[in-house]
Amino acid sequence: MTGPALRVPEELSARVPAEQRGAGRDRDGVRLLVSHGTEVSHHVFGELPGLLRAGDLLVVNTSPTLAAAVDGRVGHTRVVVHFSTRGDDGRWAVELREPDGRGTTRARAGIRGRGALPAAAGGGPAGAQVRLPGGARLVLEEPLSARGDRLWWARVSGAEVPAVLREHGRAIRYSYTERDQPLSAYQTVFALPSADGTGSAEMPSAARPFTARLVAELVSRGVQFAPVTLHTGVASAEVHEPPYPERFSVPEASARLINAAGAGDGRVIAVGTTAVRAVESAAGAGGVVRAAAGWTDLVVTPERGVRVVDGLLTGLHEPEASHLLMLEAVAGRAAIDRGYDAAVRGRSLWHEFGDVHLLLP
Repeated sequence: MTGPALRVPEELSARVPAEQRGAGRDRDGVRLLVSHGTEVSHHVFGELPGLLRAGDLLVVNTSPTLAAAVDGRVGHTRVVVHFSTRGDDGRWAVELREPDGRGTTRARAGIRGRGALPAAAGGGPAGAQVRLPGGARLVLEEPLSARGDRLWWARVSGAEVPAVLREHGRAIRYSYTERDQPLSAYQTVFALPSADGTGSAEMPSAARPFTARLVAELVSRGVQFAPVTLHTGVASAEVHEPPYPERFSVPEASARLINAAGAGDGRVIAVGTTAVRAVESAAGAGGVVRAAAGWTDLVVTPERGVRVVDGLLTGLHEPEASHLLMLEAVAGRAAIDRGYDAAVRGRSLWHEFGDVHLLLP
């Protein structure tokens, strides 16, 4: 893990999408840092087809991004509810946050005067109620885990959550971005609507720079794509904690493609840490991937290692983020340190609208 020795200057946060940064650029106009082991080179994302080879396989996440931030009220106090993950029993994991005109930057320190549990960051106590637009009501029931963290299981009455999100929600954003963006700015070219209205609370952003034109060029050069699904939960900017369990699916056809690439000369390259988590959750001890669906609580660390993935295309993560353990598992500590040092010196941009990093063997 890169750790606190690396400091990312605040001005290196990408405040708007690439296509709004001028010079007529498209999504694929972001910069691409490439690490071959500890060797680092600088490119533009549109050059990706020339950096891959026929037989390589890109594993992509098809989860759509939800309009997961909804305004609510507790008494006369405004709150923002971040809907994270739908449970099997119809409840949703949620986080309550305080609006400040720049997205949400602070987890709410609890709601006073209700329930028996102590207030906790992100909501609480149990029994606390939030009025939502359109007459719906959200009731917090219990913390998501025994740690009593910021996420709570909650039940919504008076409306179906997907309908509330469609009619009253907006994309989650944090204060490092300049302004609200339409939900389309948070959808990747691979996103597919789900039948039950579920999706990702926050964009699987590593795939954002892909365009239909670039995908077509990659296919014409013999690069294949294996779709998987992992619905990501919320990842508050000020809290760097291991990921919670998330829903995932690896279809049979994708499992066959991944196994065939691994058995041949192709490299299995995951597009995003979400794709790594999904495919590694479907892999047995020998590295064979089988069709799988359900919940995964897998945390990929250097100690656990990776069984399937040869390379990773990912955004730039903050030095304290738990995702860096996964990057280290794929590429090794030295490669991550060298790459992140080059990213800072090269003035790469961080976060979901920022530049990307390709880690190859």
